[in-house]
Amino acid sequence: MKQAAALGPYIDGEWLAVANRAVRPVLDPATGLAHADLILADKADLDRALDAAARGFRQWRAEAPEARAAVLVKAATLLRERADRIAGIATGEQGKPRAEALGEVLSAAGLIDFHAGEAVRAYGRVLMRPAGMRSMVLHQPIGPVAAFCAWNFPVLNVVRKLAPAIAAGCSIILKPSEETPGSAIEVMRCFQDAGLPAAVAQIVFGVPDDVSRHLLASPVTRKLSFTGSVPVGKALMKLAAETVMRSTMELGGHAPVLVFDDCDLDKTLDTLVAHKFRNAGQVCISPTRFHVQQGIYDAFATGFAERTRALKVGSGLDAASQMGPMANDRRPEAVAALVDEARAAGARLLAGGERRTEAGFFFAPTVLADVPVAAQAMNEEPFGPVALLRPFATVDDAIEEANRLPFGLASYVFTENGHRQNLLAEAIEAGMVAINQVRLTWPDSPFGGIKESGFGSEDGPEGLAAHLVTKAVHIA
Repeated sequence: MKQAAALGPYIDGEWLAVANRAVRPVLDPATGLAHADLILADKADLDRALDAAARGFRQWRAEAPEARAAVLVKAATLLRERADRIAGIATGEQGKPRAEALGEVLSAAGLIDFHAGEAVRAYGRVLMRPAGMRSMVLHQPIGPVAAFCAWNFPVLNVVRKLAPAIAAGCSIILKPSEETPGSAIEVMRCFQDAGLPAAVAQIVFGVPDDVSRHLLASPVTRKLSFTGSVPVGKALMKLAAETVMRSTMELGGHAPVLVFDDCDLDKTLDTLVAHKFRNAGQVCISPTRFHVQQGIYDAFATGFAERTRALKVGSGLDAASQMGPMANDRRPEAVAALVDEARAAGARLLAGGERRTEAGFFFAPTVLADVPVAAQAMNEEPFGPVALLRPFATVDDAIEEANRLPFGLASYVFTENGHRQNLLAEAIEAGMVAINQVRLTWPDSPFGGIKESGFGSEDGPEGLAAHLVTKAVHIA
C-alpha cells in the first residue's frame, strides 16, 4: 500500500516535491513489494540545506535553553500521541514486529524528554583567581551537525541524532537510511509541529556516498555523527579528518555472551533467546557469540534450540509474530553465506539455517553449536538471526574469547558469583556490559563502544556534551 504522498527531503521549512529529482522505491520487507516512493536530494538541495543549517545555527544558539527544552518536550508529547501510526510505518518499511516498533517509538520519546532536561544543565564553571581577576569555563554548541542513521532502528536512531543536537543549540542536517525514510519523516514532523524553527533541522535523502562527501566537505559542517557499519564509519572518518571535524561514531559489534554454570539456566535461556532474535538479530548490540561453561553447555544448547524452533516468524503486522523479516534483500543472502561457511567448517546446525520460501526477506532463526573460532561468522558481525555457541572451561578462557575481536560495543555476562561479576565488568573490553540482564539502552546512560566499534557516546549527559565545545575565558 502506498503512503498518502511521495516521501522526500525537508529543507528550510519546505517538504520538497518530485520536480526533476530522482526517485527510488521504498520496499515492504514482508512482501518485497514497493509501497512508497522516495524523492532524492540533488546537489543544489544539499547546498540549500547547508545554507539553512548555517543560518539555523546562528538563530538557535541564541535561544534560551528553556526555549529549546520547550520544543523538545512538545516533540516528545507529539511522538507519543502519534506512536501507533508511526509504529505501523516503521514496521511496514523495516519489518520488525509492531510491538517492537511501538516500544521503539516510546523509548525515543523518553530520550527526547531526557535531553529536554539536559538542555538547561549544560553548566560551565568559574575558577578561583586573585582579586580583580576571573576565569571561566564555557560550554558552547559546536555548530551545524551532519548526522547519518542506520535502518535497523528507524525512529530511535533518528532521535539519537536530533535530540542532543537541538538541546545543545546546534543545527543539524539529518540523512536517515533511504530504506526507512517514512519513520524519520514522521519524527521530523513532530519537531516541526512542536515549533522548531525551519532552518534548525533539515532532512535529506540521496546516494549515501554523494551526500556524505558533499556535507562533510563543506566548511559549514562542524560535527559528524554516524550510526552504521565499521567499514562505512572508517570511510566517513577519513572525510572528516580533512577538516579535523569532531565525530561520534557508533559502529558495529559482535557481542560476546559469557554464561557460567552457576546461572539460573531457564531464566537465562528465556532472556537470551528473546533478545537474540529481537529485530531479527539486526541490532548492533545483539548477543551473538555465546560462550557457555562446559558443565551446562549441552543443556544450554538444547534449551536454546528448543526455544528458537518455537518462535513464530511472520509479517511484523501480524500480532502473533515474534520475529519479522530481515530489512532488505541483501541480508538473507549474507546470513545464509555465513551459516553455510560455518557448517562447512564443522559447526552443528541445531535450528533454522535456511531462507524462508514465502515472499519477503525472511530467514529462519538459527542456532549453530560448536562453531570453530576460525569460522567467518565468529569473526564478522552476522547482523542477523544467528546464534553461535561454543563451550569454555575457565574464567580466563571466557575473557580471552570475549576480547579476541577488534570490536568492543556490547557484552553480556550471566553468573550469580558477585566476585566474578566485578572481575568481568572490569576485564571485558566493551563500552557496555550487562550482567544477568540484557538492557543496555537507558536515556540517562551513555551508549557507545570502544576499539573498532567506535568512539564517543550517545544518550546520557555524554550525548549532549558531544555537541559542545569548551572555551576558557580569563579576565583581568
